[in-house]
Parts: sequence; C-alpha cells; structure tokens
Amino acid sequence: MHTVVVGTSGVTASDVLAVARDGARIELSGEAVAALAAAREIVDALAAKPEPVYGVSTGFGALASRHISPELRAQLQRNIVRSHAAGMGPRVEREVVRALMFLRLKTVCSGHTGVRPEVAQTMADILNAGIAPVVHEYGSLGCSGDLAPLSHCALTLMGEGDAEGLDGVVRPAGELLAEAGIAPVELREKEGLALLNGTDGMLGMLVMALADLEMLYKSADVSAALSLEALLGTDKVLAPELHAIRPHPGQGASAANMLAVLKGSELTGHHQDGAPRVQDAYSVRCAPQVAGAGRDTLAHARTVAERELASAVDNPVVLPDGRVESNGNFHGAPVAYVLDFLAIAAADLGSIAERRTDRLLDKNRSHGLPPFLADDAGVDSGLMIAQYTQAALVSEMKRLAVPASADSIPSSAMQEDHVSMGWSAARKLRTSVDNLTRIVAIELYAATRAIELREGLTPAPASRAVIDAVRAAGVQGPGPDRFLAPDLAAADAFVRAGGVVAAVEPVTGPLA
Repeated sequence: MHTVVVGTSGVTASDVLAVARDGARIELSGEAVAALAAAREIVDALAAKPEPVYGVSTGFGALASRHISPELRAQLQRNIVRSHAAGMGPRVEREVVRALMFLRLKTVCSGHTGVRPEVAQTMADILNAGIAPVVHEYGSLGCSGDLAPLSHCALTLMGEGDAEGLDGVVRPAGELLAEAGIAPVELREKEGLALLNGTDGMLGMLVMALADLEMLYKSADVSAALSLEALLGTDKVLAPELHAIRPHPGQGASAANMLAVLKGSELTGHHQDGAPRVQDAYSVRCAPQVAGAGRDTLAHARTVAERELASAVDNPVVLPDGRVESNGNFHGAPVAYVLDFLAIAAADLGSIAERRTDRLLDKNRSHGLPPFLADDAGVDSGLMIAQYTQAALVSEMKRLAVPASADSIPSSAMQEDHVSMGWSAARKLRTSVDNLTRIVAIELYAATRAIELREGLTPAPASRAVIDAVRAAGVQGPGPDRFLAPDLAAADAFVRAGGVVAAVEPVTGPLA
C-alpha cells in the first residue's frame, strides 16, 4: 500500500487524494517529530509562567480574557473539544473526513502548533486503522477553522463520540480505538485548540473537487465535440490560429481537445439541406471559450490550494524565536472565494452542455435528426425527458452558484464578527460537481445516439472509440423507447469513472 510521509513543509494534492480516497498509510518524518518536540518545549515553558498566554493558559474566543489555573487546563482542553463538537445534519462523506483529519495532521506536523509528538502519531494511527469520525453537515462558518467538523474528529482522538470502522458500521469511538490497539489521548495545554483551528475541511473538499473537475472538463470537451459532429457543425472555429489571437490558455486547450477528437470526421461541415451554414449556434461555436474560462478558473483555484497545502493554519502559532502569537490565518476567505468561483464556472459549463443537448433533440435545429432522437416520433418520446432531467440539474447548479462567501454572520458574542462560510461553499460545490457529471453524461448519451443516426457518414475515429466504449459500458444505442433511467445511470457511471478520457486518449493522445 502507498505510504505518505508527512514532514514540516506541507503536503501535495496527490497526498491528500491518496489518503482520502485510496486509503494510503501515513508516516511522520523524523524532521516532523523533532519539530513537534521543539515547539512543545516552548508551550510547556510558557504554561509554567504566571503570565497568561492565549490558547495556553486562557479561555478562547470571547472568553479569552480569563486566566486558567494549571489544575483546570486539561479540563479546559477536553471541554473545548466536547462543547465544539456540536455538528448537526447528515454525515459527511468518509473521504471528506479523512481529508479533514489528514490536513489537520499536516499543520500539526509543521511545528507551529505546540502539539506533542504522541498526539500527532495518534492522529496518524487512527487514519491508518481506517477509523473515520462521524462528522455532520452543519457546524462550520469557515472561520476560526472548521470548528465543529474538526471537533468531532478530535473527540475520536479522546476516545469519545461516534466513528465508523472499516466495515462501515458506526460505533462508539472508544471501542474502535481499543480494537485497533490505540490509546485515547489526554489533551494538554493548547492541544484542544490546535486540533480545531484550521481550514482543513474546505481545503480537502477543494482538492478533491479540483481532481474531479479536471477530468470533467476533459470529458466535457469530448461531449461538446461529439455534439458538434452530430449537428454537422464546422470544426473550422477550432483552428489554433483563431485561438492564438485570444490567448487564454484554457480556451486554447479546450479547442485543441475538440479538434483532436474530430480529426478524420466525415460529418463536420455537411448540411442536409445543401445550404452551408455560415456559423453554428453559440453553444457549439463558443464551447472552447466557455470551457476554457472554466479551465483557467481551475488553474487559479489550484494555485490557491497549493499555497494552502503549504501553510500552517492555527491560532495562536508557535514561532521559531519562541513567541506564541495570535493571528487571523484561520480565516477561510482565500479558499472560500475559489470554491464559489468553481461553482459558477461549473454551472456555466453545465448550462452550455444542456443547450447543445436541446439542439440535438429539436428537429427544427438539429439539421435532419429525428425529433427527440426517437425511433418513431409520436409513438416514441425518445430522449425528451432525459433533457428535462438535464434541465433540472442545470437549474439546481445555477442556484448552487450563488456564492456562500458573500455572506457572513457574526458569532461568539461579536468576537468572530466576520466569517468566510467556506465550508458551506465546499459542500455546495460537491453537489455541483455531482450534477455536472450527470449533465455531461446526458449530453454524451444524446450525442452518441445522434451520431449513430447519421447513416452514411463516418464519425471521427476518436468519436467511434467513445461510442464503442459507451455501448460496452451498458449504455444502449438508438431504438424504440425503453426504461431510460438505467441507461442514464450507466452513462453517469461511465463519465464518473473517467471512461470518456480513457476511450479517447488511445486515439488522440493525451488531452490537455
């Protein structure tokens, strides 16, 4: 099994994906253990002094002015975890919980938190044992960290609360730890606070969304190319010299992908009525511009994610010169903005895909295709309601594109009076990514059927490869009406698993 070594300088996106989705094991580097021990010495020295130090010998948030006596500090750390584990609503996905815990461990290992090495090792042990704390949908405002989600994780570290084992069964965390031979942690000064004060949940969801969207944007380029082909559109608008004079990188990449897919097609540029079109509709002609803008948004979001992956997000932090200083680095604004930006771009990509699907089904705009791609229109409804489903998904994506980060709600007796809502932005982006996958799948389903209905004209070799792969995946071709939901589910699974790109690249070479 793949092993990820956590040091002091952060982790990579591939590390996060390996731990969250593939169950990779975690090891702490010797450098990280040394840094943890050095920072802990600083915290212990400050804890022994009579002067109050925030997070070490004081309360938290609006209660930061109270000095806590030594005999109450262990109780204080337990209490902050218990009281902050106040999430409600449905459980979040296992991969999100694993990403959340791993990224908090990343910051702990930076040596800036003052957490003892044995606490960090226990976090790694819990992840390696496949124990996933129960974390709920609601409880984070994206500021002072993803407080409730991280608190539920810290509760498991203490042997309290509920968690899920490798068998998927939710049980008391103490039982799961005992079976794995893991001793619960007794938290000391600053440790409870250090386990809660990070943007780890929203960052983990950003990293996973970026991976999913990278594959989806390539798949969407392919489905757009197949729709252009099925509509007998012109591929001249994809010429690299046209995109070079508006040099947005994403636009050029999308156009190049579409052109590669369409190479060798006998359908492009043909017209059933003998009257060549001067230009195609925007949803066809401007596909690279819309998808390309989304790709450039992905690039910006990836830059933000990489910076955050290299960061140590905590408050207060232990500095190399021995100071323990308060800061505002836990504010989720940088991550929240790009999460919202991605939801906007994804909604637009879904919207333009739906417009192409609708064009394929409309006999007045499809240039000779049967109404709704039906076998016997009137007796058969064809893909009429598949487009309804796609339209409903697009409409929801538009609602999900309303930014969460433009909102703020004060908390903690007005001490925390401006928050990012980044966790909420991440949660709605996950729904958007799911919906976009379904939308691309429906366009692909319609486009492959439409190409097969163009008898006498040979599609591009790459298009043929996609059609063959889709049919092999259980998505049926043209014919009389049938129970449609299983076909759509099979198309969705095909796109979700990366089947579109896997089918095309042996013909085209790697897509951009």
